[in-house]
Amino acid sequence: MPEYKAPLRDMQFVMHELLESEKLYQTLPGYEDATADLMNAIVDEGAKFAENVLSPLNQSGDEEGCTWSPEGVKTPEGFAAAYQQYVEGGWPALPADPTYGGQGMPSFLGSIMSEMIGTANWSWGMYPGLSHGAVNTLEAHGDEEQKRKYLTKLIEGSWTGTMCLTESHCGSDLGLLRTKAEPQADGSYAITGNKIFISAGEHDMAENIVHIVLARLPDAPEGTKGISLFIVPKFNVNDDGSLGERNAVDCASIEHKMGIKASATCVMTFDGAKGYLIGPPNKGLACMFTFMNTARIGTAIQGLAHGELSYQGALAYARDRLAMRSLSGPKNPDGPADPIIVHADVRRMLLTQKALAEGSRAFIYFLAQQGDIVHAGDEERAKAADDLLAFLTPIAKAFITETGFESANLGLQVFGGHGFIREWGMEQIVRDARISTLYEGTTGIQALDLLGRKVLGSGGQLLMSFTGLMDEFCAAHTDAADAPYIDALKQYKDEWLEMSMKIGEAAMQNPDEAGAAAVDYLMYSGYVTLAYFWARMAVLARQKIAAAEGDTSFYEAKLMTARFYFDRLLPRTQAHKQVLLSGADNLMQMPEELFAI
Repeated sequence: MPEYKAPLRDMQFVMHELLESEKLYQTLPGYEDATADLMNAIVDEGAKFAENVLSPLNQSGDEEGCTWSPEGVKTPEGFAAAYQQYVEGGWPALPADPTYGGQGMPSFLGSIMSEMIGTANWSWGMYPGLSHGAVNTLEAHGDEEQKRKYLTKLIEGSWTGTMCLTESHCGSDLGLLRTKAEPQADGSYAITGNKIFISAGEHDMAENIVHIVLARLPDAPEGTKGISLFIVPKFNVNDDGSLGERNAVDCASIEHKMGIKASATCVMTFDGAKGYLIGPPNKGLACMFTFMNTARIGTAIQGLAHGELSYQGALAYARDRLAMRSLSGPKNPDGPADPIIVHADVRRMLLTQKALAEGSRAFIYFLAQQGDIVHAGDEERAKAADDLLAFLTPIAKAFITETGFESANLGLQVFGGHGFIREWGMEQIVRDARISTLYEGTTGIQALDLLGRKVLGSGGQLLMSFTGLMDEFCAAHTDAADAPYIDALKQYKDEWLEMSMKIGEAAMQNPDEAGAAAVDYLMYSGYVTLAYFWARMAVLARQKIAAAEGDTSFYEAKLMTARFYFDRLLPRTQAHKQVLLSGADNLMQMPEELFAI
């Protein structure tokens, strides 16, 4: 298993040079303490925890997995102790509301911490990771009594949270869910039903688990308009905040999975469990989107995490492994062969991993900043940031997980046959990465959301809110040295807008046109979005070199990676364009019976 090292120099580059975080947070009320020095100190300490505590448990946790019994779920050796260190370090409270014991730091820092934790040990990170969404949901939609009872314990980390959405018969179509909520005389509800795929639904790492559950009231309308949201604790909570009797919620089993085996994925049964309504009746799905959007950006971080870890493993191996001679002459003349990093195809794989990881990092950190602007900015800035988040979240979730899985596979490929052998740890990264394109809405679901709701549903306004940023950037950078990036970005931006209009016109005649185009449209959008961030990084790196500021080799590597991205990865858009404009007939004309084997 690769030994994770946090890429602190690149993280600092994105935080401070590209996104000018200190400057931003001085303009957001409540975040003024987020200076560059404080942010660096927090990230440095987080890196130590990820590298020294979590990374050594990654492979052993995969090999041991979780163990179910009627008494509960046992996590792998070392997981619970690591969680106690996490709590003692105050990490769960980092971005939370100080009113309930949080530290009040920007969620931007929470996302950076999530990246380091997830790259070091994704399975472990899922236990506290779901708690952040529960906290955000309660902060946004809970009443004062619910916040008093649940938020403080969730924020300090002595309790963890889950989200209980799907059921065996409905998958992503939550309008079909059957879990019932019957009103009780004391104002609570009796929750009855079964939920599947519940990450961290049961474990031995915290004293209580707070489930955020979707269910239907007796008089609820059919479909998604009849879903309400409830708090259902594992142990009931007394008025003074102490734990009461065990609630009627149990883990019936845990799934036997392809990857993330150290994360307990549970089948949960609610047998008249005591629950409490969050938000208005029948508005649960809207409330749950607070949780889901947090989780979707968190899943984008998983794509980055697995791509980064695979890159670190592949790079170390490529420098060490000797095989064949360079086509342009020996590079290691005193050895029996050259290190494989000299070979063009190995470099193709490594640079693909590097370009995708560093571009994704910039993209995700930018999104995290937008979330903080929504939370603390004035009305105009918050609205603009919210529009950007609405548009970019499905791109981030789907594109970064798809390319993260590609990167995980490339890392295994660099190892050759050794990559297929368990002891090296590269095959675990591939297995762990595979789920990321599935949960929190598959790539197809995200693509339909992007094209149907965000682009066509807004009449193109959300798309233009982002392309407007691209226009501003291009107009502000007219130096001839930047032309390769600026000119290409202008070209792709115009093509993106034109293509979106064509799809919209076709979909007005035949709705299947949108569904047929959606995934290729999303992937096209992802490559162009990363091109925007790579253009920004390239321009900044060139300026730093010209001014002789900082580590010239770091900025030169940025420029070379940007060139690779624009020359070798961005052109993938043209295949996606050709496919998505080919229409729906090549998918929809074949009668179902002709699919027969």
